[in-house]
Amino acid sequence: MDGILIVDKPQGMTSHDVVDLIRRKFAVKKCGHAGTLDPMATGVLVMLLGKYTKFSARFLGEDKEYTATMVLGATSDTGDACGKITPYGEAGGVTREKADTVFDKFSGEIEQIPPMYSAVKVNGRKLYELARKGKSAEVPPKRVHIKSIKITRFAPPEIDFVVTCSKGTYIRQLAADIGASIGCGAYLSALRRTRSGEFGMNEALSVEQLKVSGKDIIESRLIKDI
Repeated sequence: MDGILIVDKPQGMTSHDVVDLIRRKFAVKKCGHAGTLDPMATGVLVMLLGKYTKFSARFLGEDKEYTATMVLGATSDTGDACGKITPYGEAGGVTREKADTVFDKFSGEIEQIPPMYSAVKVNGRKLYELARKGKSAEVPPKRVHIKSIKITRFAPPEIDFVVTCSKGTYIRQLAADIGASIGCGAYLSALRRTRSGEFGMNEALSVEQLKVSGKDIIESRLIKDI
């Protein structure tokens, strides 16, 4: 089985869980993904099977598009709803005008400090390993490109938005930084990747479909023309 398979990752599974499922069910020796999704996140996961694993760097570097929901008035130690939630500020006085102004500031090239609960390495240690032990580290900022960001629903304390960004962008950190800039804090409560490079949801198979499909069905869904 050689090709690209687009999977709609459900909430609660890790990206590696999807890799393991495909390896076991379809006896695929070489299988990987092009861009991790957090367990809370759902949506487009680009799976590379067989000889196509050699294209990993190419697809990892593609822009991504997400729809997301952030909650104002509190922060999370992980940046999302999976972490410890701490009340921070009053969200009731936040206006749509103020929110639009802050969101606009995060468009274009920005510097982002990766969250402590991430796989980024500092001095050879993954940040999440340090965070789980209650330790912190000086994490250098990285430049990322927010191609576009737009509020699609304003209903404080919730704000829905859509964002297109470069590789390596942490949307939960983006939400936290926007909340800090607004002045009341924020964390991510929902995240869905709707596009990864040229691949979108219309090409995706659900995990339930993977579980009940035979090898012939999966092979018919493999993308080879790249």
